[in-house]
Amino acid sequence: MTESVLRNLPSIDLLLRKESLQPLIAEAGRDAVRDRLREVMAGLREEMIGDSSAGASELETVIEQRLMSSLTHRSMKLTQRVINATGVVLHTNLGRAPLSAEAIEAISSVARGYCNLEYDLATGKRGKRGTGFEEMLRDLLNCEAVAVVNNCAAAVLLTLNTLAEGGEVNVSRGELMEIGGSFRIPDVIAKSGARIREVGTTNRTRLSDYENAINEQTRVILRAHPSNYRIVGFTEKPSLEELSDLASRHNLPLFEDLGSGCMVSLLPLGITDEPTISYSIRSGCSVVAFSGDKLLGGPQSGIITGKTELIDRIRKNPLMRALRVDKLTYAALEATIAEYAAGRAMKNLPGLRALFATKESITERAQAFIQRAKSSNGGAHLEVIDGFSVVGGGSAPESQIPTSLISIVIGELTAEQIEEKLRLANPPVIARIIDDKLTLDLRTVAPSEEEEVMLRLIEILAENK
Repeated sequence: MTESVLRNLPSIDLLLRKESLQPLIAEAGRDAVRDRLREVMAGLREEMIGDSSAGASELETVIEQRLMSSLTHRSMKLTQRVINATGVVLHTNLGRAPLSAEAIEAISSVARGYCNLEYDLATGKRGKRGTGFEEMLRDLLNCEAVAVVNNCAAAVLLTLNTLAEGGEVNVSRGELMEIGGSFRIPDVIAKSGARIREVGTTNRTRLSDYENAINEQTRVILRAHPSNYRIVGFTEKPSLEELSDLASRHNLPLFEDLGSGCMVSLLPLGITDEPTISYSIRSGCSVVAFSGDKLLGGPQSGIITGKTELIDRIRKNPLMRALRVDKLTYAALEATIAEYAAGRAMKNLPGLRALFATKESITERAQAFIQRAKSSNGGAHLEVIDGFSVVGGGSAPESQIPTSLISIVIGELTAEQIEEKLRLANPPVIARIIDDKLTLDLRTVAPSEEEEVMLRLIEILAENK
């Protein structure tokens, strides 16, 4: 019985010749379609052993449906553009800071052909990668030297491996934390080849605690930015200036893992716990490491600034070659820093522009969006409600930025059903559900993307009629 049932399954070669599958083959490639067909057929064979009711024509239809589903599921795993309507400006899961138009053009220009990555145009000889960016950042931050690696975790690992391998790193117990992606400060210190000397207590660490922990094995004093972690209430920690003075008196480097890479003050947003890079440098830190793709607004990278002698040692570390960045990252970083140097960052960097957008401007956009939606199709109930945006990316976790949200109700659909339909659209629209309502925050939606969001809603309305 089983053999006769399985005979109803068409051969893969026959299926690959079917006219209805030719568009899929043209788009995904014959080999990819063939491999997915094998997976689908293997699943069907197991099912058919227990159910012999399906005929040959029905099986072909089922196979095509499952093939389409398999290919669609795979394509959804590919890196692709999404529309961020969550109001989380530096959404880690959605790629953090969107790049400026200038950075995108710089990447495109360099990617189209060759570039002077390690070629000195002035002398016609071999040069060093990143020298242009390093000069730009030195001028902007008034720091002595700069090195660039592929992310901030790499910057911390490389710096500690260079400066503290075999010795001790003094760090407050309150800063031995875990942040996103199971990134743990103690684990990174251990991987660097250094040993942790815990200082103070979880909530209170005094300058005397750091000083009492210094011994002949001490190599670095580390201050780690708390990122998305906060200790509140009965707390105490020394200022950077106090730590700098202590480190200087003991001839030790003070290394700050600053994290977010804030170049402009966030005080106008009511955010008081995100120090700028310049402040850390002025306060006397020997080395400061920060991310390029968070508040800085550039591509993923880890930027290390500090004293020339220390940065030179870091650059000579063999790990530097394993952690260095490519031409596209340098191109985007240079274009991003050029916006700061020219005073255009607040206007041209999408992340900063979104952060500093006023609630009034978001309200105007939301109201205009609702009016256009009503004129396009009156089948949905949209209204403006008060809400909050957040910085994201591990920055200012306790701070909320007032915004106006668009609440959407479509017929009998639940908020979860609307969210799923938006998420599975092309392009995907990522929204939030608040108090059982589907909401859109236009703070993180570019004006040029609003029409695409509108079209996705219209499609959902058409399906729900």
